[in-house]
Amino acid sequence: MIAFDLSWNRVRAMFLKELVQMRRDRLTFAMMIMLPIVQLILFGFAINNDPRHLPTAVELREDGPLVRSFLSSLRASSFVEIVAVTHRAEEGEALMRSGKISFLIVIPEGFERRVVRQERPQILIAADASDPVASSGVLSSVSEIARRSFAPDLDGPLSFLASPPPPYEILMHRRYNPAGLTSVNIVPGLLGVILTMTMVLITSIALTRETERGTMEMLLATPLRPLEVMIGKVAPYIGVGAVQTVIVLIAARVLFDIPFTGSWVAFALAVALFITVNLMLGYLISAAARTQMQAMQLTFMFFLPSILLSGFMFPFRAMPDWAQALSEALPLTHFIRIVRQTILKEADLADVFGNMWPLLAILIVLSTLALARFRRTLD
Repeated sequence: MIAFDLSWNRVRAMFLKELVQMRRDRLTFAMMIMLPIVQLILFGFAINNDPRHLPTAVELREDGPLVRSFLSSLRASSFVEIVAVTHRAEEGEALMRSGKISFLIVIPEGFERRVVRQERPQILIAADASDPVASSGVLSSVSEIARRSFAPDLDGPLSFLASPPPPYEILMHRRYNPAGLTSVNIVPGLLGVILTMTMVLITSIALTRETERGTMEMLLATPLRPLEVMIGKVAPYIGVGAVQTVIVLIAARVLFDIPFTGSWVAFALAVALFITVNLMLGYLISAAARTQMQAMQLTFMFFLPSILLSGFMFPFRAMPDWAQALSEALPLTHFIRIVRQTILKEADLADVFGNMWPLLAILIVLSTLALARFRRTLD
């Protein structure tokens, strides 16, 4: 029988040693405290699969009492938010292609005359189905809104129209993803997730590893300037990101039958800009971290809110205002919008410019901070 010799003094000494080590590694201790708090806040308050106040445009080809009642009910609804009223199909198409609206409601010409004649005119709802979750519940809600708004007017001389079926028909046309497939929404956004995870993590760990091994000290004896070191370190990984992009595009076409419909120029510029942004972020993390473990921890702390708040997994419009404001500062949010626009919506450079310039602004901020931090490191 093996003797069980346990010294509580030695256990106490080891326990105190670990407490001292934990106090010295403040970043790890902060991660253990902050990570549960961040997860509780994001999953408890920010994540929601029941989007409301979705931006909507109305293509108005007739203006009468029935139409005005319908528009008034739409404005009072919590499901949609009318952000534009147009009279031309091209304007509504441009708004949807640029991502400024999620729905386009078309009131046809001669609507009220055809209602009275019992011809059952159609109210068309064009939905941006690139996000199937966000568009799933609107058809039933608009049908109910129409029923309630038309009810007071279908009285008196028009009471014969009040009996079912309703004297109109509501049709939904799902744009960009007619079948409502989840893969059409997920796969394009997955490109941004892959680039974020690999570019930030690989860069931060690779540069931190050089600091741990002491090879960074060799740079102090060279005439290299901080900006030259930064460019030389980052440039090889741009090629890696380009290879990953090609692999995802081929897989999207071959495995998931997702064609590329937009501008290749806009897409290529966005990819190059996004890769550089992530590399600068990884460079900044490596300048702040002392060890590879700390670099991984900081990368994970950035990656978690990025994947949850960017609109990749959950509808962006369903999040509260404070979460939407926070997500606008995340590069992944803007890149996912650009990728879905260019791949699915036939968007060109003008359509994606609204999400391109925030990426450029983030790049300037990250590059400035990384360069300033690296200068202090060399000094």
